[in-house]
Amino acid sequence: MIEHVLLEIDPGVVAEGTNLLWALVAIFLIFFMHAGFAMLESGQVRAKNVANQLTKNMLTWAIGIVVFFIAGMGIANYVGASLGGGSYSLGDLTMFDPGVMALSDLTDGSSSGWVMWVFSAVFAMTAATIVSGAVAGRAKLRAYLGYTFLLALVIYPVVSAMVWYAPGGIPLLTDLGFHDFAGGMVVHGVGGIAGLTAAYVLGARMDRYDDDGTPKVIPGHSMTFAVLGAMILAFGWYGFNVGTAATVFIAEGGELALDAYAFVGRVVMSTTLGMTMGALGAGLVAWYMTGKVDTLYVANGLLAGLVGVTGVADVITPMGALALGLLAGAQLPIVFKFVEQYLKIDDVCAVFPVHGSAGVLGIVLYPLWSVDGTAVGDGIIAGGIVSIEAAQFAPQIIGTVVITVWTVATTAAVWGVFKLAGQARVSESHERDGLDLSEHGVDTYPEFGDPTAATDGGVRTDGGRVYDLRPDGGTESALAMVTAIVRPDRLTEVKGALAEAGAPSLTVTNVSGRGSQPTKTGQWRGETYTVDLHQKVKIECVVADTPVDDVVAAIQEAAHTGEPGDGKIFVLPVTDAFQIRTGETGTEAV
Repeated sequence: MIEHVLLEIDPGVVAEGTNLLWALVAIFLIFFMHAGFAMLESGQVRAKNVANQLTKNMLTWAIGIVVFFIAGMGIANYVGASLGGGSYSLGDLTMFDPGVMALSDLTDGSSSGWVMWVFSAVFAMTAATIVSGAVAGRAKLRAYLGYTFLLALVIYPVVSAMVWYAPGGIPLLTDLGFHDFAGGMVVHGVGGIAGLTAAYVLGARMDRYDDDGTPKVIPGHSMTFAVLGAMILAFGWYGFNVGTAATVFIAEGGELALDAYAFVGRVVMSTTLGMTMGALGAGLVAWYMTGKVDTLYVANGLLAGLVGVTGVADVITPMGALALGLLAGAQLPIVFKFVEQYLKIDDVCAVFPVHGSAGVLGIVLYPLWSVDGTAVGDGIIAGGIVSIEAAQFAPQIIGTVVITVWTVATTAAVWGVFKLAGQARVSESHERDGLDLSEHGVDTYPEFGDPTAATDGGVRTDGGRVYDLRPDGGTESALAMVTAIVRPDRLTEVKGALAEAGAPSLTVTNVSGRGSQPTKTGQWRGETYTVDLHQKVKIECVVADTPVDDVVAAIQEAAHTGEPGDGKIFVLPVTDAFQIRTGETGTEAV
């Protein structure tokens, strides 16, 4: 018979292991938010600036993490201890004693300190990467990275010290009663306000405003990137908010009990409701303002709703989550219009209305729907303890003002110095060419159509058909230039048809123009604009012994859709041709 043996398990070990596991999951989710930021921001910039935006997102993480590791966390704890009445020495300004660990942890096997340092670091990097979207399209990479260095070193650490970190004491603003659960103001408010300040110091992109100050629409290059980026951010946000309830268990009297997970249901509820109501609020206001449900506003509104509940997800009622999410989304189109039309600040990715004003709104208004202990709902709106809840407005407003003043002052100083030194903004020629080429030497979209459709000789296989691609010419036939203006999406078919007709050599140019195709009305973040120059590709093909009629017929059949805008074909005589490499002329050169 098998005897059952009762295993004695230390509740403290179980609690620590579970807490560390959940903290790591949250860390990984928050890190994945950087993929969302990269897609969201690159989708809202021009095609010529996509690589620059992606590079900034990657280097924000790389530089910021190292700086926060070496000194940022230590500065946060030193400042927090100094302001909060705790004990800390100047010798502890490095990461190796951030109030939760010591250098000995490197050798004694302790993991909790390292995990919680990374947990703090991913929050800091979220604040840093928000700024990149506001200064897109004209900031020098070195200036942006210099600001990222200083934000991770001192700007963000001081803010977090006033609210979260104070070894041996209580943080300054927390002692006043200021409440910010997961960074609605500490992270997102700082990022959004810093982005707006930096964008103001830099000035607007070229061609963003007319001479009379009227804003002009500059659409981003990919709505798909922007929306998918927003959805990835929303997914990672569960790590941001729910992950802040990082301590699942606590060991008390030899038994396990729920710690922060006792209220985790309220946090996940608030996060989900805030997200959905933010999208609805932004979509409804955009529809009221423009008559259309703007896709980008809905995507950004989803994020604004998340920001609105982030700082208070642990202390608001379900009605509060619905209300704050709706208000955060609804203010987005209004605040963006105000920033664009009245302040004349070119906030490319709308980081201030998404992160700044939405964060402030949630932090300041939450007493209207705050909970009382574990109650489902109290707050002023629900007729709860009015005097207590009303008193909470004061510390929330004071904390918001203090954080705003610090962020604006430091950000304006840093970018102001860069501007005075002539290092803040790229040159006019570089801005017109695009930052991908000027800052990185790359072209994000170098190909037209399907690159597998060969046009320069050799053997091409397409759907089972094999073409022996050879240069045209070689007889005494007359030379002719066949020029076709066609839809971009028909390019691959036209290339294949020309190869099959025996005229593989061609030149392709990306062009825009107008003809019989009617104009269209476009919309970007609620602003309408007229599209009368339609995107086309121009195909030029010089032929000799290949019959011109065959070439024209091949293009016409491949490019035909039956709708206005299919394009036109022109045939022109060519008097002569010269091949640079061999010196051949006439048909031999073709």
